[in-house]
Amino acid sequence: MARGIRTILVIGEIRGELEALKQLIGKPPTGVDAIAVTGDLGAAWSKADTYRQIFRALGESGLPTFWIPGPTDAPLREYLREAHNMEIAFPHLRGVHGTAAQPDGHLLVAGMGGEIVDDPDTIRDEEALLRYPGWEVEYRLKILDEFKERQKVFLFTTWPSHKGLHEPGSEILAELIKTYDPRLVIVGREGGVAEMRIAKSLVVSTGSLDQGEYTVVDLRELTVEPANLSERAAV
Repeated sequence: MARGIRTILVIGEIRGELEALKQLIGKPPTGVDAIAVTGDLGAAWSKADTYRQIFRALGESGLPTFWIPGPTDAPLREYLREAHNMEIAFPHLRGVHGTAAQPDGHLLVAGMGGEIVDDPDTIRDEEALLRYPGWEVEYRLKILDEFKERQKVFLFTTWPSHKGLHEPGSEILAELIKTYDPRLVIVGREGGVAEMRIAKSLVVSTGSLDQGEYTVVDLRELTVEPANLSERAAV
């Protein structure tokens, strides 16, 4: 940790696939300093016990780990206590849903899970699914104003818009990225790993662990290495 976090194992869309998660983090890629988890942690039918096992597996990795929930990780109240208990047992495990964490003296990790909708009249929901109006994300992440000089990593599960590339998504998240200039933005999204730039920030979608997909990102060089669990099994 003295050199700070450089290499991040990026995991998205676990969807209750505990064995795939254990297979990956039980022997993480060489040189990984931290883990970032975005997208749906559980499947639609997952109960609190599934989340407990996921948080325990992440905690037992021994690596600084940051997570946010996906849109179907509801009701939030049913597993937030599990997260709270596991984060006491494993202090390096940190949820950054609507907040931020400082893993070392150089990096700030912040995020917001669930579906982010730009319409200001959107009704927030944490029961049937996780959905928030964009203004709530802006409000919750105002804390970032106090850490303007820190290098930042953002975690979302909604894709930010990109007018030049005609990428649909949240304009509010795109503006947040432009305002706070994170070095890396990680977004839980299906369809494989993808990259784009918003201003100076690298935006990376994670792919889906339930399809065997994961990614390793070098925070210093901003290189992205997609991989698949099937490739590890073949070695």
